[in-house]
Amino acid sequence: MEQQSLQKVRIPEAFKELFKPARFKAYHGGRGAAKSHSFASALSLMGAQRDMRILCGREIQKSIKESVYQLVVDKINENGLSDCYNVLNHEIRGTRTNTTFIFAGLSQLTESQIKSLEGIDVAWIEEAQTIASSSLEILRPTIRKPGSELWFSWNPRHPSDPIDRLFRGLEVPEDAIVREVNYDSNPFFTEELEAERLFDRKANPARYGHIWLGHYEPVAIGAIWDRATLHENRLKEVPCDLSRILVAVDPAVSSEDGSNEHGIVVCAEGDDGNGYVLEDATTSGKPQKWATRAIAMFDKHEADSVVIEINQGGDMAESVLRAIRHDLPIIKVRASRGKHVRAEPISALYTLGKMKHVGAYPELEAQMCQMTASGFEGEGSPDRVDALVWGMTELFHSLSRPETELPPLNLPPQTSWMGA
Repeated sequence: MEQQSLQKVRIPEAFKELFKPARFKAYHGGRGAAKSHSFASALSLMGAQRDMRILCGREIQKSIKESVYQLVVDKINENGLSDCYNVLNHEIRGTRTNTTFIFAGLSQLTESQIKSLEGIDVAWIEEAQTIASSSLEILRPTIRKPGSELWFSWNPRHPSDPIDRLFRGLEVPEDAIVREVNYDSNPFFTEELEAERLFDRKANPARYGHIWLGHYEPVAIGAIWDRATLHENRLKEVPCDLSRILVAVDPAVSSEDGSNEHGIVVCAEGDDGNGYVLEDATTSGKPQKWATRAIAMFDKHEADSVVIEINQGGDMAESVLRAIRHDLPIIKVRASRGKHVRAEPISALYTLGKMKHVGAYPELEAQMCQMTASGFEGEGSPDRVDALVWGMTELFHSLSRPETELPPLNLPPQTSWMGA
């Protein structure tokens, strides 16, 4: 490769050990540390100089847009390496070397796809704070080629996260480079990012340490959910048949810029008696958008009904759905108790191991860990949690459901009924 091309590659000094052989390279820290940019630059440079098979993975990747594909392409171009690669729709191939970049979601790999990873030279796992224990257990022995490496980059959430237990616990794997990097490690930190950092330090001090300094995410005192419990109940796939599937919707009051999100969570009950979270499809925007998305989830998961909270919009929420699909099965629920009161019975089922997350849902789980016995300690409204609670409450008949609008009982005349 021409020396001129090498001189164009700009990687902060804090990441120089990426070029040093080591089985594990684990870089954690806050926003603006150039973790992803440095990893992408280093790998594109290495792949331009020798034959490599590089896996760029994350826990969940529903499309190539959710991967680091575009970032790698950008770094190839910025670093003057465009002549060294042929950029295809779903992978990147070397033109001067037999290098291949592959992009995949770990939780979605089939058994045959996992076996094909044995020849990988470097596996880079981005947003590693979301990786499940099961994915780590599969990944580590699978990447087994002599001299192969596993790279991880992440912004820490909680010490119980599998990636933090592995690299920041009492026992760290041998031959591991573990480094904390933050904005002050990045000589290319822009004025725009600096303005954002200073604003957060003043206006958002409770989360400043997590966002910019790589501290663990703040957990509300007295939270009714904790991350350790969520991780213990995380699965890669549903282990049984599902007896009922619901799409639960908690629409926001307003759809203006800066408004709360419209919570959309897909919940299911298995024939093993457990509850399963299948997808967090929360969105923002106009009513037409959340309604279209909810119906898309209904079709995708072949759901039985859509559960929708109607407090704020009354029957308008139902009308929005009916305008798109008039025969959509809808269950309307109305809140008469506080959010935390409704959430407590569901959190108790998590503690009992009755609720499972199929995959990782960072935004939903962050809201869950900010819900306390006295209210929500996070910013905005816990729309994702509300949707989750509505869905699971409707599914589990062991819970009292006085807020669900049920059809009236058609009792014979002169009949008294005393309920069990």
